[in-house]
Amino acid sequence: MVDVELADAALCGAVDFDFLLGDWRVKHRRLGRRLVGDTDWIEFDGEMRARPVLGGLGNFDENIINSPSGRFNACTLRLYHADAQRWSIHWIDGRAMAIDAPMIGSFADGIGTFFGDEQFEGRPIRVRFLWSRITPTSARWEQAFSDDCGVRWETNWYMDFSRAEARNES
Repeated sequence: MVDVELADAALCGAVDFDFLLGDWRVKHRRLGRRLVGDTDWIEFDGEMRARPVLGGLGNFDENIINSPSGRFNACTLRLYHADAQRWSIHWIDGRAMAIDAPMIGSFADGIGTFFGDEQFEGRPIRVRFLWSRITPTSARWEQAFSDDCGVRWETNWYMDFSRAEARNES
């Protein structure tokens, strides 16, 4: 027999990303070059639409990113693992048609913190995502890289989300 209280507690984190559902305008701010001490930021805009999947145990978003090097599409699949009370985040870049290694983490005190291991320019790095400044109409995502196992972090990308106006689809 399933312990209903335990099951409910294990699933309570499944709502962590509900704030992100819907349509968003996105302001991107990205370092020109990463892990070289660069201080030049590139700014551009984009759009994102997120919807729930798997009965609310995950969500999927589609992005249009108006990068200075050209417009591209990307998407994210987020899955809630109730047994571990953790999320996995899977980024899919439409330019490479590949799924990045998952970022794993959770929310505490209104901040989502996620870590993963990747390759950058042929060397292993640690990656950190932070979700913060979450309100009904805004949120911030940021990405940081570490090439020294997390001793020092270089934040290299910010995405500031603002809720898009409701569409009139009549």
